[in-house]
Amino acid sequence: MFRLFKYLKPYVLLILIAIGLLFAQAMADLALPNYMSDIVNVGIQQGGVENAVPMAIRATEMDKLVIFMTPDEKATVLADYTLVDSKSADYATYLKEYPVLATESVYVLNKIDAAETAKLNPITGKSFLVVSMIEAALKDPAKAAAMSGSGFDLSKIPPGMDIFTLLPKLPADQLAKMTSSVSEKFAALSESMINQSAAAAIKAEYEALGVNANKLQTNYIIRIGGLMLLLTLASVTCTIIVGFLSARVAAGVSRDVRRAVFAKVESFSKAEFEKFSTASLITRSTNDITQIQMVIIMIIRMVFYAPIIGVGAVIHAAAKSPSMTWIIGLAVAILLVVIVTVFTVALPRFKKIQSLIDRLNLVTRESLSGLMVIRAFNTQQFEAERFDKANIDLTQNSLFVNRIMVVLMPIMMLLMNGLSVLIIWVGAHQVANSALQVGDMMAFMQYAMQVVFSFLMLSMMFIILPRASVSASRVADVLAVQPSIVDPKEPKSFDTKTNGLVEFRDVAFRYPNAEEDVICGISFTAKPGETTAIIGSTGSGKSTVINLIPRFFDVTSGSILIDGVDIRDVKQSDLREKIGYVPQKGMLFSGTIESNLLYADENADEATLKKAISIAQAEEFVNAKEEGMQTEISQGGTNVSGGQKQRLAIARALVKQPPIYIFDDCLSALDFKTDSALRRALKKETGKSTMIIVTQRVSTIKTAEQIIVIDEGEIVGKGTHQELMKNCETYREIATSQLSKEELA
Repeated sequence: MFRLFKYLKPYVLLILIAIGLLFAQAMADLALPNYMSDIVNVGIQQGGVENAVPMAIRATEMDKLVIFMTPDEKATVLADYTLVDSKSADYATYLKEYPVLATESVYVLNKIDAAETAKLNPITGKSFLVVSMIEAALKDPAKAAAMSGSGFDLSKIPPGMDIFTLLPKLPADQLAKMTSSVSEKFAALSESMINQSAAAAIKAEYEALGVNANKLQTNYIIRIGGLMLLLTLASVTCTIIVGFLSARVAAGVSRDVRRAVFAKVESFSKAEFEKFSTASLITRSTNDITQIQMVIIMIIRMVFYAPIIGVGAVIHAAAKSPSMTWIIGLAVAILLVVIVTVFTVALPRFKKIQSLIDRLNLVTRESLSGLMVIRAFNTQQFEAERFDKANIDLTQNSLFVNRIMVVLMPIMMLLMNGLSVLIIWVGAHQVANSALQVGDMMAFMQYAMQVVFSFLMLSMMFIILPRASVSASRVADVLAVQPSIVDPKEPKSFDTKTNGLVEFRDVAFRYPNAEEDVICGISFTAKPGETTAIIGSTGSGKSTVINLIPRFFDVTSGSILIDGVDIRDVKQSDLREKIGYVPQKGMLFSGTIESNLLYADENADEATLKKAISIAQAEEFVNAKEEGMQTEISQGGTNVSGGQKQRLAIARALVKQPPIYIFDDCLSALDFKTDSALRRALKKETGKSTMIIVTQRVSTIKTAEQIIVIDEGEIVGKGTHQELMKNCETYREIATSQLSKEELA
């Protein structure tokens, strides 16, 4: 996988932008449970009262609160409030906001920051609670008796007496004891619980001021709900953009890798092609790269996002309720056990999938390309069974993996539902003990789900990554192949005045990893304006000899020269520019007859194309087609006969007009009449070029200026037809087996 990382370099900026957007998305997603908690705690339970520091308070009520404050606390609180009465400059403004100002003075909160609010919260909150408890005790004798332990028995207060007028007159030590005793009851409460407990008293104070408390609650819920909606829209926007960027990066990388694979395969010699089957190369260029593309999308969208959301959710959950974080730890531990188990079982099967796809592609390709042979030998049933075997192997492997994945999801759902139940059960007890607010419990539950989902996302990646890693390794293996045939660092150039003299000097060749040479001691010269024919029995090495000229293979020893220059000292493109090559099997490409001919020279005019068709003896059947040269050719030329395909392949080489022509047993599909006419036309129109013909037909090469006879990789005869009939036993055996005495003369 790491070997392909270099293809990500052009997309680093896009990846960084995507990571930034994922961070923004995670922050938005992490903020939503907090706001939901605020709506429940503040908007619903506290009636929209955000903290224990009221925006305004009646002077009479402030006098009650400061009784239970220390002198320093009293000074701090009063410094943050301004007393407004009928003589104040902004009396009219505040009167509209607080109608009670018409009958009594009001303390209005100054503009203070969050830090100052946090400082005042416990002071005013506890004071509100003490005052509200005393007022409740005065109305209920049982509650009054319960407060007697504070050192002051409220049940003994004479009827009609104002307790808050009496309290300041008590001895300082007794008042301090009472205040301390009441404060101890709230010591265990968190700031949020103090705010929640004091909210009812503050809301009652707002109503006493003439403020619409219901509107206050509604405005708070709408404001927080609006923020949640904006955060959701921001998260969705980030998700869409990240999806676009990840798809763009993945598609770009897969395009670049596919292009690199294709370019690398184009540089392969026949030796490299023997390392990889065609079916495997197709799978690596398509399915494997698609796997890489998919995993890049998932890495960008999940692997970067999951740790951010997971760590953030743990931090937020711990802030909400540190005492319940063990629940998340337990869920993660169970999840890891499940993931490791699934990973251990599924990983070997994931690695096997790609090789099974290779096998299926191979069987399918062979069956389709050899369909006529299969029908001729009535082996359809055998091929169907062969295909079924490959198909069933892949199906069973895929079903096994999918069954494992199917089991994973119900386990995850069970885990998440069990986690929710456990959080509710533990959280309910804490809510009952006033240690946790309901909204915080709900937020904790959502953060726990986010932690589980982050691990689930990572687990999915850990399961998918092995298959993608196998695919990446298979693609990287192709890219890592060093072609055995490469251009020289300082290439030479052919002399433009020379015209295609080919020389073999003691050439030997051995296939890679073979123990002995296939051909050895090959020496001959093919001159311009002459036909050099190579003949021999099947497997004698004829095609191997001429495949060395275009450097499809490189010689093991000796050298091949064209116009006096060793072919290994020039660029492959320059070398092949001098050669018109027609292989044994005529290969046509999907398109038209014209596009196939232009494959040799895209700038060739119509006259050149028609001339090539005429020389190749293809004029008759091309003109017989209704669309002429615009006739469609199917893939591989399957809609034309073998002879027509071969003649079009010869015409394509003729369009190139090179100084050297190589015909690798390509006339075997032609009848004798066409063969004869073609050779005459070739001699007439390409008389100045070097003509090298490989064939098994003696009649095709009788008139050749030079015939090379090869047997078991060595030259056993060299000369004209007449000379070889006299002094080469091998040639004589081949000739007499094909021709009559009259034809041999």
